[in-house]
Amino acid sequence: MSSGYKPTHPELFTVVFGEGDFSAFLKANKTFEAGEVIAKLEGISLGVPIAYTTVQCGPSAKDHLELNSDLRYANHSCEPNTDWDLSSPKPADWHVRARKRIEAGDSITFFYPCTEWDMVQPFDCHCGAPTCLRTIQGAKYLDTKEVTSRAFTNPWILQSLKKRDASN
Repeated sequence: MSSGYKPTHPELFTVVFGEGDFSAFLKANKTFEAGEVIAKLEGISLGVPIAYTTVQCGPSAKDHLELNSDLRYANHSCEPNTDWDLSSPKPADWHVRARKRIEAGDSITFFYPCTEWDMVQPFDCHCGAPTCLRTIQGAKYLDTKEVTSRAFTNPWILQSLKKRDASN
């Protein structure tokens, strides 16, 4: 276990810490049905500087949040099992829902470009999905269909894709 870590949703998730940097992941402690809200985005810090640990929550570079919960350990997958819906104007309504059935023991994953336009720290993806994109940089670098077909896409990403596509 990582030093100082305290579980926030022990009934829902377990954080598994591996060896080395970027090796932790979030595991489901119960089964979630497709469409089920698995957690609200609670205990977040809004308006934080963009960093590799933040999640974009609006159209500007200043619109980022820091997850102060187990959800910070949800990793990227090119074929995710959750959708992160930050579309409500009220942060209290932001939530994570199961995109498909998630069995107890499964890793919790989401498609980062559905919230991130231009990531501060792109990375090589090793999700193992047949449709893996290999490099994850944000929606800015993907075809619109590549983004929208993989997961729920938040409104600022849809707007940015539309604007980019209209200028091409």
